[in-house]
Amino acid sequence: MMIHVDIEKDFQSFKLMSKFVGDDDRIGILGASGCGKSMTLKAIAGIITPDKGRILVNDQVYFDSEKNINVPTQKRNIGYLFQNYALFPTMTVEKNIAAGLGGRKPEEIKERVAIMIKKFALKGLEKRYPKELSGGQQQRVALARIMAYEPEVLMLDEPFSALDSFLKDNLKMEMKHLLDEYEGGMIMVSHSRDEIYEFTNQLLLMDQGCMVELGKTRDLFAKPYRMETARLTGCKNISAITKLDENHVYAKEWGITLETVDKVHNDITHVGIRSHHINRSEKEQINSFLFEILEQSETPFEYKYIVKKSGSNHCHMWWQVPKNKENIVTRQQGGYLHIQPEDVMLLSSK
Repeated sequence: MMIHVDIEKDFQSFKLMSKFVGDDDRIGILGASGCGKSMTLKAIAGIITPDKGRILVNDQVYFDSEKNINVPTQKRNIGYLFQNYALFPTMTVEKNIAAGLGGRKPEEIKERVAIMIKKFALKGLEKRYPKELSGGQQQRVALARIMAYEPEVLMLDEPFSALDSFLKDNLKMEMKHLLDEYEGGMIMVSHSRDEIYEFTNQLLLMDQGCMVELGKTRDLFAKPYRMETARLTGCKNISAITKLDENHVYAKEWGITLETVDKVHNDITHVGIRSHHINRSEKEQINSFLFEILEQSETPFEYKYIVKKSGSNHCHMWWQVPKNKENIVTRQQGGYLHIQPEDVMLLSSK
């Protein structure tokens, strides 16, 4: 799938300036709530109209303000899964699915609905109304309605946000099977880093209505270039630096000197260290420092610590470790924390 977006839309209190070129069949848009992710998706689908700009999908112009082109939503051949699924409350399951097949012969509609009922495991629910369905069943009906008319592009707007964690994991597996069989392109919007990482190959990061960075999903998580990209992909530890030489920096916020694998170019202004890339060490080594614990907490599967360089007044760092007996650390225990040189991310604030 090739998609070219260069649009502006003024919402008075917020201005969308979305500009990117995507060239993968599985594209994700990641950002905080209110950054313009869903608005970008809705503009591509034709649900909202930009003030100006151009939208091109697979060589077809959907919108061009200069040429006065604005293809109606129903002619864009896009399947849009809304956050709340947007099922018709007064229609049964089978009628909801059939609603997307207008203009076809009755026997063709009946056959297509039957195929979707079987494909999405909705047998026995045909006569039920949306209010009589679980959240997972509602999502399957919404997907069946979309896939019934075989869209060229599937758009998923926060597809799992309304589901509890157990149901979410099951539906993720179902969605993966669906996408494995689906030959069209897919764009997913989410504020969940895990979902974006699982489902997409190319990633657009957005902040305050604008693109921050575009690249391969796994590359942007592993080695982000921009400081904001590191934040959006979950990096909790970011410090301004002083460059010492091509492979050494001084992290000013933490008061520690770090060796790096990558060369420190002149445009690098910060370093980032993911909280799970910090390790405990019994002895001093490269990129290590004596530490003290300021705060600690735990979740079912990991320990979380707020630490700082021992005896200093520098800023704290976040440290996360898997939960097992060997990883239990108390405030009274000493030792060093250590960061591998390859885990020091070099970032630019520009």
